Amino acid sequence: MYLAEDTTNYQIRFAKKAQKDIAELTGQQKAKLKQILEQVIAVNPHSGKALKGKLKGLNSYRLNRKDRILYEIYEKDKTVLIIRARTHYGE
Repeated sequence: MYLAEDTTNYQIRFAKKAQKDIAELTGQQKAKLKQILEQVIAVNPHSGKALKGKLKGLNSYRLNRKDRILYEIYEKDKTVLIIRARTHYGE
């Protein structure tokens, strides 16, 4: 028996801090962020790195050399909350 993959994308939501981070990104960085959110995180949020320690339960995905997208996955309602979108874990 063949089981089809669930192709339902996750809904992306933004914390206030993430909204502020995004406002500070350059146009090119915003375009890359949008591409990552739509093509990677919304499709398979587990493709990011699962974090440990104080950030356990969160995931991270590289935006550029310095900046990371920090997010939490809510499986029950297929939602991803973007917590940060600029600095490397609050530095």
